[in-house]
Amino acid sequence: MAGYSVEGRAAPHSLEYRLFFKDAAGCYISPFHDIPIYADAGKNVFNMVVEVPRWTNAKMEIATKDPLNPIKQDVKKGKLRYVANVFPHKGYIWNYGAIPQTWEDPSHKDENTGCCGDNDPIDVCEIGSKVCSRGEVIKVKVLGTLALIDEGETDWKIIAINVEDPEADSYNDISDVRRMKPGYLEATVDWFRRYKVPDGKPENQFAFNGEFKDKDFAVNVIKSTHEHWKALIAKKTDGGEINCTNLTVSNSPFCCSQECAKATVDAAPPCKAANPIPPEVDKWFYYQKN
Repeated sequence: MAGYSVEGRAAPHSLEYRLFFKDAAGCYISPFHDIPIYADAGKNVFNMVVEVPRWTNAKMEIATKDPLNPIKQDVKKGKLRYVANVFPHKGYIWNYGAIPQTWEDPSHKDENTGCCGDNDPIDVCEIGSKVCSRGEVIKVKVLGTLALIDEGETDWKIIAINVEDPEADSYNDISDVRRMKPGYLEATVDWFRRYKVPDGKPENQFAFNGEFKDKDFAVNVIKSTHEHWKALIAKKTDGGEINCTNLTVSNSPFCCSQECAKATVDAAPPCKAANPIPPEVDKWFYYQKN
């Protein structure tokens, strides 16, 4: 994990659950702001924070509005959110997470999609064979991207592979995924199109008719969201409710001390054993595709 570690607070699968991050020295950090975007800028290798391990359902995400931006479970209408299983899928079909130091600006209309950003770090679907752990920080090769339009917002999905995957050297662009993992990209479009239908929502739409863009396009999208993050962390743009507290970003007006960060963590409830996952989370939903 490149020297990063995590510290859980409260019980997983509870409203209070939080997963805080520490650097190699054991100091608390924000996974959103303090983990560098690049693991190796020269090779376009990016850091990825894993929020949701493959085949799990709990919709965990970096808490962008909380101090130190720990991972927490998303809540809708007061209830913990679990992604539905739309047949034949079970949970998330990749390791899912985000690239740190990126931000999809909700006031910026994307020139490719015509829609504004979703106010989050950019999402990543990691397609390697290993099931990662929640809070793991991995190094990924970017292969391409899908432009999801989620309830009217641009929500880029970066396709990437862990550089430590045994087959990573064979993957250099989106065409390699299509060739070596036949059906995976089609399943990815199907997953994002239909995952909200069991909640009574319409199917999601895509820019570019649901076609994947290549590696170079994807890297440019990431770089653009990194520029938006830079403006956010320097207070050159209005982040609204986004919490920009950080410990390492030079010249950021939101920089705080380690004492302040520790006080934030200490204020959270102590770590507890995980609550059971409700049995209905394993239900499979079947419906006719449009």
